[in-house]
Amino acid sequence: MPASDLPSAVLFACTMNAIRSPMAEALMRHYHGRQIWVQSVGVHKGLLDPFAVNVMDEIGIDISRHQPSTFDELEDTSFDVVISLSPEAQHHAVEMTRAMACDVEFWNTLDPSLIEGSRETRLEAYRHVRDQLSRQILLRFPFLSVPASQHFQAS
Repeated sequence: MPASDLPSAVLFACTMNAIRSPMAEALMRHYHGRQIWVQSVGVHKGLLDPFAVNVMDEIGIDISRHQPSTFDELEDTSFDVVISLSPEAQHHAVEMTRAMACDVEFWNTLDPSLIEGSRETRLEAYRHVRDQLSRQILLRFPFLSVPASQHFQAS
């Protein structure tokens, strides 16, 4: 894929901006650095989920400083692609982009905080979401010429 085929700005959105969209934002930044401007928001402002921080740390990506924000707090809406990760975020993304020249994509992604069980069972759900987002990002926004040492292989 030529560099010109990649968007210059991508917004990831979910319900609380506490798990899925911060993971996606960090993965995109990890894979594409400054080549693509990336941001994330939620419909509501949640608190950053410690399990999300934990599973991202497992692959060497620190999201501990992420500050959840909402659609209403966006200072710039100049995105080429808005990717919503929950039905509620999809509704807001469509509303926000109604008069914009931008693509909206819906990647329906499990909210891992809904999974009950032991700590390990719950962490496994978060890992599954992390790895699913990683695969989707790499399929949708493939590497152009990034050293192999920067690639994270989703299991």
